[in-house]
Amino acid sequence: MAASHDLATDPALQEALLTVRRGTQFFGRKLNELPDDALQAPSLLPEWTRAHVIAHVGYNARAIARLMKWANTGNETPMYSSWDARNAEIEHGAALSPQELRNLYTDSAAQLDAAWRDTPPDAWEHHVKTAQGRTVPASETVWMRTREIWIHAVDLNNGAAFVQIPAHVLNRLLQEITGAWKSRGDDKDLLLKVTDASTVTEFGDLDSDNPDVISGTLADITAFAAGRSTKGITSSKQQSPTAPRWL
Repeated sequence: MAASHDLATDPALQEALLTVRRGTQFFGRKLNELPDDALQAPSLLPEWTRAHVIAHVGYNARAIARLMKWANTGNETPMYSSWDARNAEIEHGAALSPQELRNLYTDSAAQLDAAWRDTPPDAWEHHVKTAQGRTVPASETVWMRTREIWIHAVDLNNGAAFVQIPAHVLNRLLQEITGAWKSRGDDKDLLLKVTDASTVTEFGDLDSDNPDVISGTLADITAFAAGRSTKGITSSKQQSPTAPRWL
């Protein structure tokens, strides 16, 4: 997955592609560490086994590759035909044999990487539509995949942690999550304070006079905001704080 062959010329996009490729390798290592008989064990996601996570990540790569086909050809190619079809696909994938699941992951990742690598500079600005219905430039697919691959490597429940996710990815995740809260009004009187930066960084309701201040490291705060963990955080008002939903 060498970035040197990319047709993309924008330095920021090239850096983003490097980050998503690192995430792909990270997920692959955590998957390869698992024996076949461990794939049906629980993941960190409710009601999903590790096999569900692997299947989702594999089919997500194919779905994003469809968006790149759309960007390159101009022919509308949605990520999924419907949410029901997406969910049924994941259930089907979770029932595959261990080798089929592993092949799904590696083959789909390679397919997506090839689609990115072969996309000419102008096509990165062509608009496509996400599964949530947002219209975005094709370049946004790199972040979409970055988010999926790094977080779900943790969800595999095989020792990966948010502290291993690059700091710039965690920062963007926090901005995205707290932005979603704000758009729904869910951030009222809630302030996230990151304490391990050179200067204290705050996310959430910056205008509240008496917010519930959730403090912790960047990794722990992001894990909390993403609904994955309450480890390492403290609240000024609650003993067991719960983050608003993200998606």
